[in-house]
Amino acid sequence: MRYAGYFCVVILVAVAISSCKIEQTRPQSDFADMIVYPVKSPIEFYWKDDNGSIFKSIGNVKTYVEKRGKTLRFAMNGGMYQEDQKPLGLFIQDGKTITPLNTRYAQGNFYLQPNGVFGIRKDHTAFLVTTENFITDGQIKFATQSGPMLLVDGKINEQFAEDSDNLNIRNGVCVLDDVRVVFAISKRAVSFYDFAVYFQKMGCRNALYLDGFVSRMYAPEKGLTDLGGDFGVIIGIAE
Repeated sequence: MRYAGYFCVVILVAVAISSCKIEQTRPQSDFADMIVYPVKSPIEFYWKDDNGSIFKSIGNVKTYVEKRGKTLRFAMNGGMYQEDQKPLGLFIQDGKTITPLNTRYAQGNFYLQPNGVFGIRKDHTAFLVTTENFITDGQIKFATQSGPMLLVDGKINEQFAEDSDNLNIRNGVCVLDDVRVVFAISKRAVSFYDFAVYFQKMGCRNALYLDGFVSRMYAPEKGLTDLGGDFGVIIGIAE
């Protein structure tokens, strides 16, 4: 862990010297985030366009929504996918299950336990649960499954090591106080543990890892204008 700050102040009054405080935590500036109220700014999931072609890039989603008279406010890759861009786990779009819940055990980040599901209900409220606790109730409009969970009930996933050298660009999501959604991406390569700490400091109880080095975020109001990518599901807000 690198030092977040190292600042010593020497006060030459009665020859007094102040002490130095070193905080051994990764600074929040290593991450970019977008906090939204989905009831006010509905979140949608994009995978295929009207012709059945997979969007793949944020730029293609931007073009798609602009042709419909909207402005893309935010977009980010929304979960792991197979070589053909088909979602690796559960994917629900407009209330229809495109791919089923994946409960297999295998190798890879997706299968690190527990993994989880992030989704949007028909009333535009958001939810995030472990795969084990996911229930289909007929009220889900969008959902994507990924893994691993970064936080569960406020605690960092026990499989993460604080001194891990498994570093990568990472993006993820949490539902904060049941009304706000926090989307975040690291600006530099970080460990799962550091990413979990970031969400924990944001006040999240549950947080889900979405993907790694391929991750990108488009959020013009945050100065992020990356339109690239070669993804499966893309999460976006168009207004």
